[in-house]
Amino acid sequence: MDSTSVIEAIGYAASLLVVVSLSMTSILRLRLIGLVGSLTFLVYAVAIEAYPIAITNVVIASIHGWYLWRLLHRHEAFTVLHVAPTSKYLEYFCEFHRDEIHRFQPGWSYSPRSDQISAFVLRDLVPAGLFIAVPRNDDTLEVLLDFAIPQYRDFKLGRFVHSPRSGILRDISASRAVARAGSTAHTKYLERMGYRKIGGEGSDARYERSLK
Repeated sequence: MDSTSVIEAIGYAASLLVVVSLSMTSILRLRLIGLVGSLTFLVYAVAIEAYPIAITNVVIASIHGWYLWRLLHRHEAFTVLHVAPTSKYLEYFCEFHRDEIHRFQPGWSYSPRSDQISAFVLRDLVPAGLFIAVPRNDDTLEVLLDFAIPQYRDFKLGRFVHSPRSGILRDISASRAVARAGSTAHTKYLERMGYRKIGGEGSDARYERSLK
């Protein structure tokens, strides 16, 4: 591959990265991929000596970098809001986000149970996530739903939910939590949160995490 072809490939890659960044629902991913795209465009612009384009992408990269720094360093307030299983808002939330929930847990539907834990996770008072679980008789908590809306899928919610400071599981005597994989994306999330596989395959795989 000659140098001209390499430069063209860099240009196409930069264009692709910019397009992909604009398709992101997560602000963090949009900024991160946008930053990489603008830096790649900067390399391309310098290679073809298009200095106005290079200057533009220096500015764009700086903007992305600034907002990324703010996203990663700003102080956010995380709060847990417990709601009754029969809450109308809870039912509406599940229905409104049904398609997104099914991306991670296909076929899931909300069926209220009197013994369930149902809690919204508020991020700067925005209902950014929903956690639903039920205790079982064998010292186990079964997690039915651990969901974050698209704008807040940066794992901060998950880390908060599974930390002692959330208090979601404060009054639960269970020593372990179990969850079903449902999808590849949800499997990756469970593994990121410290769950380990204990059985099953594919969407029926079961995962476990210690609560002690």
